[in-house]
Amino acid sequence: MKTIKIKSTNEEIQIGKVVCVGRNYADHAKELGNEIPDKFPLVFMKTATCMINSGENVIHPDYSENLHHEIELVLLVGKTVKNATLEESQNAIAGYAVGLDMTLRDLQFEAKEKGNPWTFAKIFDTAGVISKFVLSNEYKLTGNERIYLSVNSKIRQDAKIGLMLFNSAEIIKNISSRMTLEKGDLIFTGTPAGVSRVLKGDKLTGGIENISEIETTIV
Repeated sequence: MKTIKIKSTNEEIQIGKVVCVGRNYADHAKELGNEIPDKFPLVFMKTATCMINSGENVIHPDYSENLHHEIELVLLVGKTVKNATLEESQNAIAGYAVGLDMTLRDLQFEAKEKGNPWTFAKIFDTAGVISKFVLSNEYKLTGNERIYLSVNSKIRQDAKIGLMLFNSAEIIKNISSRMTLEKGDLIFTGTPAGVSRVLKGDKLTGGIENISEIETTIV
């Protein structure tokens, strides 16, 4: 059983589904040569089994030569929602964290070229790193928060949350129109520009202003 932790408490919550949004920052979509979504976000899934907590190590699979970092705002769903309005979607957000969506870029590109799903580029063991969550009733997201990531103390990603094409409530509204979201589900909301390759021994540190910090080492 995989769980997430809440800041300033001993509470742990079992992780349900892990829903991920792609291409939610225009500059990131452009850097990978992808089209920018306009009406509905690109959505894919991770599994709870590939999630680890901040401070644990990411294991570099031996079948990939191009592991990339993607730092993201992560939402914790606090109640069941289906076909939610924007207000219901906002009220369904129980907390915020920072996460790393680790991606095997070579496997992803190969799958895309063949027109196949890129599931195995996203769900290898340790492919998701999660910080502790800040409860939404303790902190209100403004959009001005800085999201950033350093590799070996050198900044790779640096942006503002407000640059997301679809904000948190819009993401939940759109996803809930296609699937039921439940308490304990996590939503990775997309990564800003600056994604790049990491190697064994690299130390990743990052965070989201006023929310949390995250760290991991590639082994």
